[in-house]
Formats: sequence, C-alpha cells, structure tokens
Amino acid sequence: MFRYAALAVVIALAPAFAAGPLSAQDRSIVVASTTSTQDSGLFGHILPLFKAKTSIDVKVVAQGTGQALDTGRRGDADVVFVHAKAQEEKFVADGFGVKRFAVMYNDFVLIGPKSDPATIKRGKDIVAALKAVERAASLFVSRGDKSGTHAAELALWTAAGLDPAVAKPAWYREIGQGMGAALNTSAAMGAYVLADRGTWISFKNKDALEIVVEGDARLFNPYGVMLVNPAKHANVKKELGQAFIDWIISSDGQNAIRSYRIEGQQLFFPNAVPAG
Repeated sequence: MFRYAALAVVIALAPAFAAGPLSAQDRSIVVASTTSTQDSGLFGHILPLFKAKTSIDVKVVAQGTGQALDTGRRGDADVVFVHAKAQEEKFVADGFGVKRFAVMYNDFVLIGPKSDPATIKRGKDIVAALKAVERAASLFVSRGDKSGTHAAELALWTAAGLDPAVAKPAWYREIGQGMGAALNTSAAMGAYVLADRGTWISFKNKDALEIVVEGDARLFNPYGVMLVNPAKHANVKKELGQAFIDWIISSDGQNAIRSYRIEGQQLFFPNAVPAG
C-alpha cells in the first residue's frame, strides 16, 4: 500500500518537476524580421555570435516589414527588426512596441537588365530613372508585399508623380513575394526592380542584371529594432527579447554587423546610438 501511495505522489508531482527544468531551459525568442536580413545572410552571421554570448536561441520569422509588424501586433513575436522607419514609429506610438532603436543602414539600388531598355544606366537620380522606365514602358517587378522595400518603392513612384500600383499598366508586375524572388523574377523577365543592396550583393543569379541607379540620398535604408510591448501581450519574453536588443546595439553586436562581408563588400553599416 505504501509503495502505491508513494508512486501516486510521484506521478502527481511529475508535471511540476518536469515544468521547472524545461522552463529554465526555454531560453529562446522569436524575432519577426525582413526577408532582406535573412536573404542577405546577416542572421546566419550574427546569431551564432549572439547565442555564444547569451545562450539564447533566436527563431527568425522572415517576412515583409508590414507582415513582420503585424506579427508583432498579434503578439506572435518577442522582437521586431525591420526597415520602414515611419511604420516602426507608428508601431511604437500605437503601443505595440516599447521603443525603437536604430541598428544599421544600407541603401536601395535600382537593378535592371544589362540591355537597359529605359536607357538609365549609371544614373544617380532615382526619380528621373523611374520616369524613364514609365516612358519606355519597360518591365518593372514590384514586390507588392507591403515590405519595407515595397513601401520605399511606392514612395519613390509618388515622388516621380506616378502611381503604377493603382494604374496597373502591363509593364508593372506585382509578385507578392520577397526580395530574392523579386530578383529572380527580374532576371527571368529582363525587368527593373528596386532592391536593398545587402540582398543584391548576396544574390547569385546576377548574370543578366546589374545596378543601373545608385547613390541618390532618397535611397537611404535604415533598420530599427523594437521589443513587442509585454503590456499588450503577456507571453512576450521581455528579458530575453531586451537582451537581444541590448546586444545588437552594443559594441559587440555592432561589430558583428560591421564585419559581415561578401567578397570583401560590407552589406550593412551599424548606426546604433550608444546607451546613456
């Protein structure tokens, strides 16, 4: 009888014993981020360094910036790391994020076929280039996915006094996919496309494509990181998420970003503001 009673106690307590060690070991967070940080290989470079420093695992959900922010709004991520500053600031102002921290930047480039049907190669005026694409009715691939790159593209068309996303001319092709897919589609179609420089540098299928416009100040591309507000979603891992933010804006994290290169080319440039 005693053995049966003791066994019953052990069985009753087993979930409690199991829960303690498992929750103690659950040092993982979800970071909703952009396809550019994933497709460029940046996360593959920096996350092992972060884990070695903190023992925290990071699961990256790579989406367009708009989708990543929606993931944060739903509480399905602990941290959001994206590149659409106005949308990020609204995310915080609406109470979904705690604070936006600048992390890094690079720039957008206009990619096009080497045949350059719009005759815009080696230009530095992105607005003039888009007007030329429209005049020539040259094929243009838009991500069409509410990403940071898509938002930047739409803003540039607006600056050019054009709105092909609404007019939907035959030469303007929206694909609703990420940066890598947009570049591959452009290569296959011989089309122009706006890309972030990091993904372009890491892109392998460059043979038919090249940078045709770069260097315009309007192509600046900043990235920010935010903790999802635990006051909105109690499941947010506040301490672990903040540890990721603290690391990526620290000298260690900034150096990790700075050191990421492909064939000698730096993909991202750290610009975090030092704490204090």
